[in-house]
Amino acid sequence: MQNLTRITRNPEVMGGKPCIRGMRVTVGTIFGLMASGQSNNDILQAYPYLEEADIYEALAYTV
Repeated sequence: MQNLTRITRNPEVMGGKPCIRGMRVTVGTIFGLMASGQSNNDILQAYPYLEEADIYEALAYTV
């Protein structure tokens, strides 16, 4: 498995689901947005505290 430094898991945050940098944005949320046709720019506008590298790492986590 790749060294994914932006993906965190904490049982006290979102029930332990993999999240982006400890925030309440799950990998599943990012993946779902991408699957529904949202672009990186769309996601970054909706979640301005995310960085483009967060999106790439979330997608890498799902592979």
